[in-house]
Amino acid sequence: MTGGAPGARWTALPPAAGAGVLATGILSIGFHLTGLETVSVVTLCLAAALWLLLAYDFSALLLGDRRRWAASADTPPALTAVAATTVLGARFELLGRTPVAVALLVLAAAVWPVLLAAVLRHLTRRAPGAVFLICVATQGLAVLSALLAPEAGEWLGWVALAFFLLGLLLYADALARFDLREVVRGAGDHWIAAGALAISALAASKLLASGQWSGGAETTLRATAFVLLALDLTGCAVLLCGELAHRRPGYDVLRWATVFPLGMTAVASLSTAAATGVDGLDTLGRVVLGIAAAAWLLTAYGLGRAVRGRRGRRRGWPP
Repeated sequence: MTGGAPGARWTALPPAAGAGVLATGILSIGFHLTGLETVSVVTLCLAAALWLLLAYDFSALLLGDRRRWAASADTPPALTAVAATTVLGARFELLGRTPVAVALLVLAAAVWPVLLAAVLRHLTRRAPGAVFLICVATQGLAVLSALLAPEAGEWLGWVALAFFLLGLLLYADALARFDLREVVRGAGDHWIAAGALAISALAASKLLASGQWSGGAETTLRATAFVLLALDLTGCAVLLCGELAHRRPGYDVLRWATVFPLGMTAVASLSTAAATGVDGLDTLGRVVLGIAAAAWLLTAYGLGRAVRGRRGRRRGWPP
């Protein structure tokens, strides 16, 4: 590939960088749910700007170097493209920008089967935490579809339910492949194991809140949301113990995949509280949201230091 090829810019933005969009976008939703609208809009703008940059690089690589695009597209981090798109779509729907949310849902749904099929063909045993993105991307479609269902009609509610159930099956597959040693040695993406449970709980709460289900279906969704949220919180506790037992200081782009599950746990708690009327979950969600915001700031600080360090080395400065 020549130096002027469009895909050359991709080297600065690996697919894993999509976790930054996920982390920032879900914080925007959390801030909105807790009434911090100004901060929510600011973080939404940051997430949207980074999403546009990643979308440009994704398209440029596709047009400029198909071989490298294929090599990136068959790895789990590529599915952050789908998950990040659905998170942005959910935030725009909450902002009242339904046409934008619909467009993002259509885009994510079009890309999802292509990337998911490529990733599933290349999955191996003893996979890192990014393997859980096969669940996260699918549940992202469930969440956005459930949010839009009251306006679009019951058919979209059934689509959301189908994505939700498929997401649970994909979580089981990812768990069977996950290398448990990552709990104590992972670079950050191992936290997606909990984040996938959190977004599954969020999908269950949105299906419940849509008003489409009643009777046994409503009871089942309510219980499922509670169970998934409890598993998520348990997973976060286990992962935190792993971090404390084997500390891994220093910035890594995969640490954005640690921020995302924290923010998703907060939003899942807040959403489940609203859908079920359990006030204690609202308090829990606000506490976890504060922790997620602090983790975002710390990770952004690490990114800034890493960028300055790279620039200094290129100019011959000491690292």
